[in-house]
Amino acid sequence: MYSDVQSAASRLLDSFKSYYNIYLQENSDIPLIAICDYFETSQRYVISKKAELYSANCEEFIFLFSIPHLTKEVYEKCMDYVALHWEERANIKEGHMYTYVTPIFLCETAEDEAVKLLKKLRIYKSFKFSLWGWMEYHTAVFETGNDSIFTNGRGRCVGKTLHNTLIGKKNHRRFFK
Repeated sequence: MYSDVQSAASRLLDSFKSYYNIYLQENSDIPLIAICDYFETSQRYVISKKAELYSANCEEFIFLFSIPHLTKEVYEKCMDYVALHWEERANIKEGHMYTYVTPIFLCETAEDEAVKLLKKLRIYKSFKFSLWGWMEYHTAVFETGNDSIFTNGRGRCVGKTLHNTLIGKKNHRRFFK
């Protein structure tokens, strides 16, 4: 059990450092502590690179927030920040496959209203009728007070990552509430 949000944040960032570009943030308006970027490109070609069959660019942006108590107002303010800033990092163009926008909230406790909003969140957007790929939100809350993880429907993979990193793989109890 994590008693401290900062130790959970440092352990999570330490596990991300081999896969993500991590940019630590200090912002007085919102409790954002880091933005993590992940970019992947895969392509196939015949004989030479000029005869490309296809290419697919995939990206993920994690916005990591650290809050003592998550309220509905703080949640909405953070999500507004994410909505305004994810597009400036994205490379939506021909060859783009998908973008995952992943706000993660680390807190000691969370209000029920904030958790309900998070669970109901469904944001999906396609670009050029999906010819240029899509974007979707994967959101999660980790309560350090009782080791609870809450996610939206698409964020189950983030919940599993948080569970394996912060709680441990050996604890097999059901963690989705």
